[in-house]
Amino acid sequence: QQTMGEDLQSIQAKIDAAAAKVVALKKSGGDVDAIKATVAELIAAKTAYANANDGKLADGTPFDPNASKKDKKKKKKDDAQKAANAAANAPTAESLAKKEAKKAEKAAKKAAAKAAAAGNGGSTPPAPKGGKAPEKVTAAAAAAAPPRAPPAKVQSKKKARPIQFGKVEPMQLIFSPNPGAKVPFVTILAATMTALDPDLKYKMDSRRTTPALGTHGTGTTADRVIQGDISCVKYFLRSHPRQDLTLPLLGGSDFKGQSEVDEWIEYVLSCKGASSATNNSIGYNELLESINTALSSNNTMYLCGSSITLADIVAFGALNLDPKVHPCSTPTASFPSDVARWFSLIDSNPATLKARHLLCSIDGSTEFPADDVLEPLASGCHFLEGAIPFEVCTRFPPEPSGYLHIGHAKAVLLNDYYARRYKGRLIVRFDDTNPSKEKEEFQQSIVEDLKKLGVFPDVVTYTSDYFAQLKSYAEWLIDAGLAFMDDTPQEEMQKERMARQNSKRRDMSVEENRKYFDLMGSGDAEGAKWCLRAKVNMQSVNGTMRDPVIFRQNLTPHHRSGTTYKAYPTYDLACPIVDSVEGVTHALRTTEYNDRDEQYAWFQNALKLRRVRIHGFARMNFMYTELSKRKLTWFVENGQVTGWDDPRFPTVRGVVRRGVNVEALRGYILSQGASRRITLMEWNKFWAVNKKEIDDRAKRFMVVSKEGATTITLTNAADPSKNVHLNIDAHPKFPEVGKRLLKISNKVMVEASDVDGVEVGENIVLSRWGVVKVTKVEGGIEGEHVPDGDLKACKRKLTWLSESNQNIDVKLFEFDNLINKPALEEGENFKDFINENNLAHMVVTGDAGMRLLKQDEVIQIERRGLYRVDKVHGRIGNSAKGGSGVGGDLGEEGGGLVLFMIPDGKSKAMSTLGGKLEHR
Repeated sequence: QQTMGEDLQSIQAKIDAAAAKVVALKKSGGDVDAIKATVAELIAAKTAYANANDGKLADGTPFDPNASKKDKKKKKKDDAQKAANAAANAPTAESLAKKEAKKAEKAAKKAAAKAAAAGNGGSTPPAPKGGKAPEKVTAAAAAAAPPRAPPAKVQSKKKARPIQFGKVEPMQLIFSPNPGAKVPFVTILAATMTALDPDLKYKMDSRRTTPALGTHGTGTTADRVIQGDISCVKYFLRSHPRQDLTLPLLGGSDFKGQSEVDEWIEYVLSCKGASSATNNSIGYNELLESINTALSSNNTMYLCGSSITLADIVAFGALNLDPKVHPCSTPTASFPSDVARWFSLIDSNPATLKARHLLCSIDGSTEFPADDVLEPLASGCHFLEGAIPFEVCTRFPPEPSGYLHIGHAKAVLLNDYYARRYKGRLIVRFDDTNPSKEKEEFQQSIVEDLKKLGVFPDVVTYTSDYFAQLKSYAEWLIDAGLAFMDDTPQEEMQKERMARQNSKRRDMSVEENRKYFDLMGSGDAEGAKWCLRAKVNMQSVNGTMRDPVIFRQNLTPHHRSGTTYKAYPTYDLACPIVDSVEGVTHALRTTEYNDRDEQYAWFQNALKLRRVRIHGFARMNFMYTELSKRKLTWFVENGQVTGWDDPRFPTVRGVVRRGVNVEALRGYILSQGASRRITLMEWNKFWAVNKKEIDDRAKRFMVVSKEGATTITLTNAADPSKNVHLNIDAHPKFPEVGKRLLKISNKVMVEASDVDGVEVGENIVLSRWGVVKVTKVEGGIEGEHVPDGDLKACKRKLTWLSESNQNIDVKLFEFDNLINKPALEEGENFKDFINENNLAHMVVTGDAGMRLLKQDEVIQIERRGLYRVDKVHGRIGNSAKGGSGVGGDLGEEGGGLVLFMIPDGKSKAMSTLGGKLEHR
């Protein structure tokens, strides 16, 4: 036992030492690999202790080496809660005393009752207080009395608490993802058959035993929900505004056709209730026989005629073994020939395939089993609802009124990822509907930035290509009574919309609306005060539905169409139309457009256009970063930066110039996925991801600052005039990066601060060369190279350069945030939070090998960090635009090498040579 105790003590000492080391490494910003190795030592020591101590640590807690940090925190929290509950529920001395007093009182009463009964002869109980004793019952009376009924069972007054399902939105289809649960296959198939499936919103709820659909009703949640697949599909088809698409499924507009469909549905359900598609039961066979009779005797393609109806969909659903499997797993070989033909006709319909895709991908965790042609989904991303390989079409619609920023990068990279992943198409469409803001310069910059991001669209289009078509759609809305011309002043119109008050022009005749629409489009000054508004719903709780403006006059010449048009559609009208016309299947857009999703659907339904599915995702916002186009323009115009490609700017060209690796950015964005949760992200987390992507390929170089350098003379090394070089690995950890030459001589430049306090006899290391023994300090440091010196025994490891006329001057730039507050509150002026200390630079000496560095190449300067080559040696000028001002000079003048520091995500610099600004 004593030996065991001593062993446990020694193991505990190891645990304490390893834990202290982990804390020290983390506080000092130590190397990640070193931290991981020390944590591994800590876990190994704890495991050894637990194995020798019945699975417990010194404090008596069980130890599980496989438990995650999150699990351990949760267990600790749970244990603390249990202890608190136990303490709260523990009986106090006062409560125990009261309990004992009650027991004594009860016992006394019982004893008194017994004594009274004994004094009374035991025949009758004592009379109740204030009343007379009951009469004695004779034996004859007792015999004549009816038998006494047993005491009734007391029912508990506690009622079962109903399940609270939460808020249900209109047209939200809810069902359980659990295996074997009922799925709304009929509802989804009917929606895909009519191409109206984008109007359904989906939600998984494992508590639901049957599918449910949210209605447009009012009242409690229960009043706004339809239960059951058949009820859901009927409500969806009957209430949808696109009756031109839904009525044929219901049997047409005549009652006879609708009744025939209903009759078939009732019959199918009665057969299904008495059968199972998994066996040849009576009901199943009866259904097959009835379908065959109907098809053969009527000589029709479908049950109720030449077109598919809800009767066919319900019957098809009843015969499906598993609606998620394609091709269908139902054994059709045993079907009568007409039934087999009918079943195959529906099963091969593209809408059926789409319905099965939807069922598999709605919960975001599974995908259609037949999609083996697709790459595995990127971690963090969700499946696209209703996405069919080779048919997906996404679009990125930038407005050519400014430069793309980091927020746009997320949108375009997500659209590009989904288009490529599903073997589909990506459209880049310039939304050029506002000639007052758009320029050819911005359009060209967007094309260039897309190339920087590695995005190559399948087709580039322009909304301006559809101006004539958009005008025709606007006129159609007028003729249909769904749009009106309005000359209400803008401020008054805004007040009316807030008050949900109709415009006085809302009920003008079609002829008057047409007249003023033509006047507006003619460019006449009188037409300038008129605009076209959609007649939607001024009482809607959604402000975007309160008769939005969809066409207005603008006499500014368009950068593509010139002066052909004098009035232009708004984005609200153009986007849903062009998306539908161009074949877009999935419109990915940020959640700031959520309110406009209803409006988007309204235009497509009103104009009887193909519906497009909307997929929302959260905008990417970073701390200390402004993405407002107006605010970024102020920085440029006021000389705070050198131009739109300034490395302090969040524009695509700005962040790429600072050192953002496109693959790292793509991976980071995909890891966020198409999540709808809005978060404020930290740049350091991205820079850490960025470093992992670029560090393995970055060649290593050494530099010495121009100011504060000192020389060490090596008495046993060659003169600088002799061309003596070491052939070293360009990257010590990855030899595959290549080799490079490093000049050595007897005159070596080092940082003066590195040799401060050096003593005679001390051994120091010149990185990548070897050990030097200091032989003299006074009057200049001297030493001699020790070929086989012990590198590990030396405390000082120096970066250095040999003196040479081939060395070059190198300008190093580092940057900080333009804003010094993580996030501005509403109403705060960004100009009050300008970070004046956002740029620093220094000049250093680099070796001859740096002359060969290429534009945009990434290197690591040892003990300083990662850098991107912004300007190669010998080139005059720079790509930066604009003046210097407060923004500063970024090395535009002269022909020296210019390097931009790339943050590495660490809160502290990797050494004392890290830089002048805060390391972030």
